[in-house]
Amino acid sequence: MSKINILVVEDESIVSKDIQYSLNKLGYNVVGAASSGDKALEIARTESPDLVLMDIMLKGTMNGIETAEIIKAELAIPIVFLTAYADESTLSKAKITEPYGYIIKPFKEIDLHTSIEMAIYKHGKEQEVVRERNLLYSIVENKESSSGFIFVKSNSRLVKLNTSDIFYIEALKDYVVIHTIDTRFTIHSTMKDIELKMGPAEFVRVHRSFIVRLDKIATIEFPNLTLENDKKTIPIGGSFRDDLNNRIKTV
Repeated sequence: MSKINILVVEDESIVSKDIQYSLNKLGYNVVGAASSGDKALEIARTESPDLVLMDIMLKGTMNGIETAEIIKAELAIPIVFLTAYADESTLSKAKITEPYGYIIKPFKEIDLHTSIEMAIYKHGKEQEVVRERNLLYSIVENKESSSGFIFVKSNSRLVKLNTSDIFYIEALKDYVVIHTIDTRFTIHSTMKDIELKMGPAEFVRVHRSFIVRLDKIATIEFPNLTLENDKKTIPIGGSFRDDLNNRIKTV
């Protein structure tokens, strides 16, 4: 595994060197050190570190909080604040930037290590959510362009899936599961979002936890329906019954 790259932003030279020594000792790679907000931005933009250790009080025109706001907006790099100040006013200002950690000086190496690892882990999970949401948006774009297929993430790959192969979509807490006859794909989303984005032409929501493809419905016997081939029984929610009746053709 490659080393985590860290930018140290600290205006006291001795403290900065001590932090860099501790980071190297802990197995991290220091990509740069800055004593001002302007220098920190320059290095962050050039080196794209995995994490920034940011002192709140800095030399120059910008303090650490202001510098962190810019780094967050431009580069989405996680920030862990270093400070000797733990008063409520400083904390309130720092919270606005949504830092990934807040270490009070003086601190031990174990505190540094724990804060960095937790920040990297949290940021990684958040980036996974962003990527999965972007994937969901790409599904919508493909759907709206009537391409007849979508790309779904599976084992770190994008797999082509014909929308005609989808039988139903199921809600599982913060995820939705797309079911075909023999495969399932899990996407981080809400049922409301995917209902809107899949569109009403081919899919209908029949329950708070289920969306089905209209042409896959085999039989309807309220309060349930069954699907072709899959023989899956899907419940029909009372509030969705009228919409389903309006969407199917009866003779």
